[in-house]
Amino acid sequence: MKRAERRWTLYNRAMRGWSIPCGRWMGVELRLHIFFPLLLAVLAFLAGQQGFARALALFVLLVAAVAVRETARLIVAAWLGLRLRALLLLPIGGFFAYANPESQEKANAGRAQFALALAGPLTNLLAGLAAAAAILGAGGWVPLFAPPFVATSQLLRSLVWMQIGLGLLHLIPAYPLDCGRLVRNAFARAHGAASASRAAAGLGQVLAFLAMLGGGLLHEPWLILAGFFILIGAQIEDQGVFFQSVVDTVRMREVMLTDFATLSPSDTLADALYRCVHSLQDEFPVVRGPQLVGIVSRQRIVDALRNEGNGYVQAVMSRAFQVARPEDTLGATIGRLTAGRGMAMIPVTESGRVVGIVSVQNLMSSMALLAEQRRIERSEAGE
Repeated sequence: MKRAERRWTLYNRAMRGWSIPCGRWMGVELRLHIFFPLLLAVLAFLAGQQGFARALALFVLLVAAVAVRETARLIVAAWLGLRLRALLLLPIGGFFAYANPESQEKANAGRAQFALALAGPLTNLLAGLAAAAAILGAGGWVPLFAPPFVATSQLLRSLVWMQIGLGLLHLIPAYPLDCGRLVRNAFARAHGAASASRAAAGLGQVLAFLAMLGGGLLHEPWLILAGFFILIGAQIEDQGVFFQSVVDTVRMREVMLTDFATLSPSDTLADALYRCVHSLQDEFPVVRGPQLVGIVSRQRIVDALRNEGNGYVQAVMSRAFQVARPEDTLGATIGRLTAGRGMAMIPVTESGRVVGIVSVQNLMSSMALLAEQRRIERSEAGE
């Protein structure tokens, strides 16, 4: 479960990069990847003399196809009892961020993974067939099978094939598409989650490059766009996997801050406030001699001075805290930080003596720097 908690925490953080908050949808935070609205500019360029209005209409049809798919997946997730925190939307579909690690583990196991993988494609295919039936049944003659299947000049035909195309796209075994997720999960049972995710993300990126290359050779812009957004999705997944490999191997002695300030239980709050002014720390270890006896935050010091006047640190410090050891992994410490209510700092102790501190802020910065360092090392090793 600890591994699941770390993977859940990192994945939620990774999803927030390059995304725009757009309110809530069915009780779930909705985030739009920054490349989604930029697609409208691409469609306007492709529309040419057809005009911006038709490009906007085609963009709305794509949004509708994604909305149909994700609404079905949200309903299935609710039926399975999965708790969702956020939904990140790309033109190829959405990525779930779960509200707890238990929901994420459940979504990757048993019938849940098949139900979620089939809900989107089946709904899009059924919606496309229903639209085709309605158009033909209305008596209008629309050549549904005449290329181009998706174009600003043929919006009714595009309505049908946008739905069918999105459904068929997710039947390709390219991660992170739905069928690719099933392949990844099957591979994970034999080779482990980290190796399976890394291999699946790599395969997804290869297929995405092939799609973009094929689209360029065949002059099919939609194939190029599909490959591009598959590549973006695979990179989002790969980022979470790579961060997981970092936190499982890095020790606290590699990332802890060794230049830090401490307070004494006998310090006055006025003296402690002076130390806060000259320090970037939000929380301070409280030590008596070499021994750690508590933790106090700068906000607690300020509140006590305002409400109760000057006193001593020992009266306001917290005696309930967690500590890390220099040999603990980064992932274990992240688990302690996320488990601790309101905890923003963990002291690193050795034989009861504080030798360093780690905070949420410096851990996130260290993870980004370490990830870059590991990427460079991995690149050099492959040369």
